[in-house]
Amino acid sequence: MLFLLSPAKSLDYDTPPHVATHSKALFASQSAELIEVLRQKTPQQISTLMKLSDTLAGLNVGRYQAWSPRFTAKNSKQAALAFDGDVYGGLDAKTLSAEQLDWAQDHLCILSGLYGVLRPLDRMQAYRLEMGTALKTDRGSNLYQFWGTQISDYLNKRAAADTSPVIVNLASEEYFRAVDLKALKVRVVSCVFEELRAGKYKIISFSAKRARGLMARYAIENKAGTVKKLQGFDAEGYAFDAKASSPDRLVFRRKQPA
Repeated sequence: MLFLLSPAKSLDYDTPPHVATHSKALFASQSAELIEVLRQKTPQQISTLMKLSDTLAGLNVGRYQAWSPRFTAKNSKQAALAFDGDVYGGLDAKTLSAEQLDWAQDHLCILSGLYGVLRPLDRMQAYRLEMGTALKTDRGSNLYQFWGTQISDYLNKRAAADTSPVIVNLASEEYFRAVDLKALKVRVVSCVFEELRAGKYKIISFSAKRARGLMARYAIENKAGTVKKLQGFDAEGYAFDAKASSPDRLVFRRKQPA
């Protein structure tokens, strides 16, 4: 199985990686193409395009200017260790062993506006470019058009090596939209995380993001190879709800945050 995650806006380039193993981003040439477009924009244009404060816009303009086609230990870090948000608090990749990260490398894909798809150990330079950004390029008026079927084609290729190909979607709607479902030839199973609030089960954004990371970690720790095995996920009070679920939509619920 392949597990899909969204990236995070927050980044951690201060904590040194605890493993030296790394790999090269697969779509680096496409990233360079996007960087060239971004470099033509002023801080004010970036602020407007991405709805950022002047400070954040300036920070990211600096990142675009500093971005290099050569990824080194000084200018980059493994993606799973560099992202630092709600999802990655759940994944907690910095406490995964080298062996576990190697398993994740073969089974986890991080969708990215700039990098297309990142494997956990792919070196990544700091950036901010959300998939929903309406960045005009020669390929279209937004990033969905820029990536086209490239992400789906890659996922098809990865999944073809599996005897029972399944993609487990743990990504947000914004990022999963980058997967062209018409081009995708693989079964997709989504995981939904809900909490009981005011008598009803609801998706709470912060909690759901963390739960996606927790599920990815559960899969890594247990080397989950089947959808059935995912039903055993019980981190932080969640439990599989068979009645609320369907074959391609696994629902996990908890009555209150752990």
